[in-house]
Amino acid sequence: MPEIIHPIERSDHVVAVAENGKTSLKIIKTLSIIIPVYNEEKTIAVILDKIQQVHLINSIEKEVIIVNDCSKDATDSAIKHYILDNPELKILYYEHDVNQGKGAAIHTGIARATGEYLLVQDADLEYDPLEYNSLLKPVVNGFADIVYGSRFMGGNPHRILFFWHSIGNRLLTFISNLFCNLNLTDMETCYKLFRSDIIKRVPLKEKRFGFEPEVTAKIARIPKIRIYEVGISYYGRTFEEGKKISMKDAFRAIYCIFKYKFAKNEYDANAYTGAGGVNHFAKPEYSRQAERVDV
Repeated sequence: MPEIIHPIERSDHVVAVAENGKTSLKIIKTLSIIIPVYNEEKTIAVILDKIQQVHLINSIEKEVIIVNDCSKDATDSAIKHYILDNPELKILYYEHDVNQGKGAAIHTGIARATGEYLLVQDADLEYDPLEYNSLLKPVVNGFADIVYGSRFMGGNPHRILFFWHSIGNRLLTFISNLFCNLNLTDMETCYKLFRSDIIKRVPLKEKRFGFEPEVTAKIARIPKIRIYEVGISYYGRTFEEGKKISMKDAFRAIYCIFKYKFAKNEYDANAYTGAGGVNHFAKPEYSRQAERVDV
């Protein structure tokens, strides 16, 4: 078992990382936070404020990557105003020229991330950025390469919504676990923290909500991967409040679980080009950098 490195405040950003069966010290300076957005004019500034208020353990810095998936409302204007009004927060902003889906926006974000670790943050306020440190602790303590935030474990607040949605989520997680030989409690969670040099080597193809089962199936096949779960809170939305996932996406998730379980393992240990390098598997289509603010 690797030696525990306690998450104390220090300037060297050192964490323990397992490579080739050995634990070594690596530097983690930046967490990349990928925000795929589509018609989120009412909430994007609120979630960015929440992210700005978070102080990460070990003095890790934040890099926010917003990918606008061709929103039809005033999301673009809201993002650009926020960037101008908050120059202290490092934000990289990209736009898709045509709507491609949440998964495609995440692909763009992964390809552009420069942090040693990255995670996905929805813009709809269902997930709380104050819990980033809970996701990071298994990493800085030297145990995890990937951390899932589970809505179905722990004592954090959970909004009570629809019975059949919870049954559907648990069923999809059960099927995913069955085929991937994992024991996750929440495969469909948005909060997934990845070591960047690992996720950039994974060939991702699903452009909509199939991202979750696809990425889970593919990381489960990586030799000696260390996956952890932590409990998180969940402030779910109704469809009237803007929730976008549908029954069609649930059937697609089941299809993806089967498809990527039996597909050829395309994980490429040589695909990653280094910090800030672009994963050629996740090359964004119709993407342009709209604005960049460096701190």
